[in-house]
Amino acid sequence: MVLKATSLSKKDLLGLQELKAEEIGLILDTAESMKEILSRKVKKVPALRGKTVINLFYEPSTRTSSSFNLAGKYLSADVMNLSISQSSVHKGESLYDTARTIEAMNADLIVIRHKAAGAPHFLARYLEPGVINAGDGMHEHPTQALLDLFTIRENKGSISGQKVSIVGDISHSRVARSNIWGLKKMGADVTLVAPDTLIPEDIEDMGVKVENRLWAGIESADIVYLLRIQLERQKDALFSTLREYARFYGVNGAVLSELSPDVLIMHPGPMNRGVEVDDKAADSSNSVITEQVTNGLAVRMAIFYLLLGRGGKDEFID
Repeated sequence: MVLKATSLSKKDLLGLQELKAEEIGLILDTAESMKEILSRKVKKVPALRGKTVINLFYEPSTRTSSSFNLAGKYLSADVMNLSISQSSVHKGESLYDTARTIEAMNADLIVIRHKAAGAPHFLARYLEPGVINAGDGMHEHPTQALLDLFTIRENKGSISGQKVSIVGDISHSRVARSNIWGLKKMGADVTLVAPDTLIPEDIEDMGVKVENRLWAGIESADIVYLLRIQLERQKDALFSTLREYARFYGVNGAVLSELSPDVLIMHPGPMNRGVEVDDKAADSSNSVITEQVTNGLAVRMAIFYLLLGRGGKDEFID
């Protein structure tokens, strides 16, 4: 296989708000080639041999951290996962000093998840290594949105013109924000579905429609994207009970049966089965939730390749 190392015009991937549609398309195109690698018996290729990636996760993560870890290893990069619980952070070391220490180890890329919005942008301003945002507060989660875009394009043939309904806790969701930026730039129509308490003020300024009733928001959808109800937010009394939320906003088998036969059901995971989605919908032939996990690996491999393969030379992956 030959991949032309057409690179992104930056050293960092901080959010979809700042990416052009052409750059998003480049990532998705490259992810197609990376997904072919994942189908091989031997999945490891030498594309990033000699490169070092450090995963710096200040928040718990299983899916995202594992995906970045495998993505680097499949491309033959050296990957180190820094355990915050065992690091100097618990001795009072600042984010900046931690990152400078990592830079001194000659890392090529730092993947960071942090509870503070803007933390990856802060590091990118001061560090020479590239920085990838793996989720910052309630701001963005760009790689999740990119894998979602890839999944939609793979199943629907195109993103442009698709009607996407995002259902759930929009206010606290970095996934929703990144998806809105990406979907709108790629030509999709986006409707947000949630009670008023879970809808941010002025969200319609992003070019989306807002609907408070589930059926009115999803009846004509090509894709229904269900957000995880963050149980830790339940103490804020943003809705009465989980049972009530499931009754009025959960997508179950009965709801699915009334939708278009080729509708896609998507979820960033982990799912709260019986809340935002039931078993019949989650495990139906319309569900591409498992595909999203596989596609996340391909997309993160593509991002590593495009950020670390700067220089304009042809790279051979065989």
